[in-house]
Amino acid sequence: MCVFVREREMMKHYCIQFIISISVFTFAYSISTHPNTNLGSSSIFNTGDHNSNHHFTHTPVHPLDPLTVPEINNIRSILAAYEPFASSFPSVNTLSLDEPDKSQVLGWKTGDPLPSRRASVICVLDGQTRILTVDLVLNVVTHDVVSIGAGYPMLTNEDQIIASEVLFKDLEFNKSILARGVDFKDLVCGSSSPGWFGPDEEGKRIVKVQCFSGQNTPNYYMRPIEGLTVIVDVDKREIVKITDTGRDIPIPKETNTDYLYTTKNHFPDITPETNPMSMEQRKGPSFTVENGHTVKWANWVFHLKPDIRAGMIISQAMILGENGEYRSVMYKGFASEIFVPYMDPDEAWYFKSYLDVGEYGLGATAMSLVELNDCPRYSYYMDGVFASADGRPYIQPNMICIFERYAGDIGWRHSEIPAMGFDIRESRPKMTLVARMVSSVRNYDYIFDWEFQTDGVIRIKVGLSGMLLVKATPYENLSNISDTDEMTGTLVSENVIGVVHDHYISFRLDMDIDGTNNSFAEVNLVKEETLPGQSPRKSYLKARRKVAKTEDDAKINLKLYDPSEFHVFNPSRKSRLGNPTGYKIVPGGTAASLLDHDDPPQIRAAVTNNQIWVTQYNKSEEWAGGLLVSQSKGDDTIDVWSARNREIENKDIVLWYTLGFHHIPCQEDFPVMPTASSSFELKPVNFFDRNPILNAKPTFQKDLPVCFATTSY
Repeated sequence: MCVFVREREMMKHYCIQFIISISVFTFAYSISTHPNTNLGSSSIFNTGDHNSNHHFTHTPVHPLDPLTVPEINNIRSILAAYEPFASSFPSVNTLSLDEPDKSQVLGWKTGDPLPSRRASVICVLDGQTRILTVDLVLNVVTHDVVSIGAGYPMLTNEDQIIASEVLFKDLEFNKSILARGVDFKDLVCGSSSPGWFGPDEEGKRIVKVQCFSGQNTPNYYMRPIEGLTVIVDVDKREIVKITDTGRDIPIPKETNTDYLYTTKNHFPDITPETNPMSMEQRKGPSFTVENGHTVKWANWVFHLKPDIRAGMIISQAMILGENGEYRSVMYKGFASEIFVPYMDPDEAWYFKSYLDVGEYGLGATAMSLVELNDCPRYSYYMDGVFASADGRPYIQPNMICIFERYAGDIGWRHSEIPAMGFDIRESRPKMTLVARMVSSVRNYDYIFDWEFQTDGVIRIKVGLSGMLLVKATPYENLSNISDTDEMTGTLVSENVIGVVHDHYISFRLDMDIDGTNNSFAEVNLVKEETLPGQSPRKSYLKARRKVAKTEDDAKINLKLYDPSEFHVFNPSRKSRLGNPTGYKIVPGGTAASLLDHDDPPQIRAAVTNNQIWVTQYNKSEEWAGGLLVSQSKGDDTIDVWSARNREIENKDIVLWYTLGFHHIPCQEDFPVMPTASSSFELKPVNFFDRNPILNAKPTFQKDLPVCFATTSY
């Protein structure tokens, strides 16, 4: 207990008094609910007792504020009255704010009238994808384009329900399930994106459905029904093809698959026990969230909003300069695409090469964060407001949390030895601000942290947890396998192979360092040989700076033995000493795709051909895998855009960075994997005239509460 009364007000945790139905793009749909259940609409349009002053009901006050519940309801009314939809309302796949032009946002000041509010809508009707713009001032559809190229929008929950309903009307499918000895009440089936592998799958919007046994376990992912794949045309509501192999492969047992704490199914011999810990803030949090979306903390201010596709978007990030004015660092940053290819060529596995952002949506798959475990108790929570397939608004509660963190790290320090005539021990604690979101995209959980530091650094971190996507096998031990070289993964439990796979998270970072006109430079460390007689040294390193002229110049593959720094800088803004002000991207542990560039999954995920790209700013070029990703051919990707080789010197440019993981599963990943994480940083380079946290205050004992354990040992 602590012997002080906390002076801060407790953050309000918003209570939902209504039932939240299935997440719009949730993966699993259990057959136990199937035969006689009418799921109806997944939308929520009655906000109940949710705080009426919260951000999803108030009037927008910033040009980038997301659409509100009233606005989404109004958009639905406009669409319903739109003449092409008069006889049949379309299936709404995504509905979000059509952001004003960048120049309008940058020119807007607090108190100015907002630019016209518009919505971007992608929907499907009669097998056609339509891309619309809805003007919320004129209350009309101002733009309507029917897509004639490859690719479809994100799958909706309704698409997946349709796929499951089609399954259970098929005699062949039902016979296969019975033949495998699975009770229908234990059956869990999920529809998966098919990728693109040739013309046979063109001209129809399809999903590939595979099933699991949920008997005696919540972790049905560990009990796959191997070799059964059903291709469903979701628009025609019919089965295209059934592949039924592997009936001789047993369904893995449920032993040790349950991971729920409430079941007390633990392993006391290896489970670590630690006492609970919490950071206390005697004077309350140091940050504020104004009007629901503008975050102010220490020397930072930025706009934060949930997004159905990107999950979390950081905009207009600015930091306080030495002159007391805020300086621009980044106009907009978010996760643009995630590529997850599995390394198994079998009929039931080859297509598993997911583009999670464009096929499922990080915001659509973001679940409510778990208080005290996902986020500390002093966190501020933000809800998402999205539209379901029928166009009605629903709430994704507690989707983002914001909190300050002190992990015992040091901001800066220096000590001097008293023998030198000094007795100096100076140290400053490192406090940071974190905005966090977690997306449960099917079996995997992606943890996204945007961490702001007082020294100007922005650290972007991605953690991976959740379940492996596993393959059933007849084998229970490696000694039973005659040729282990034929395995496409690791035997992680009896009859269970964790298939080798990769994860690539590509970020779009619209850096605006002190303005929109920026340049990109590669600063190489090169070895110089000393001249004869010049020095006892034989060699030394020198930094050589090369400014990229075009997009081709800025395609970077990281190399350990060719070290470089990568700077985005403003050539017209100089520091006190004449250096151009800038930020550098500091890669962390990462991975590069090893697939052939002409492999269909790699064509679609060409953003992973390089770890760094720089493109000339274009508002329409936001999604690294293209606008319409499902079943796309890869003809609308960053690789295609940058092939124009546009000029990028002293221009409005966008930096793209891909964080990568190679994942060779191991037994410790079973039945749920500990979090694996990696990160990168955006770090100031000659942006400040000196150490910007030189005057940070040290912490003294009097500043902290006196805490002691309630039980003596």
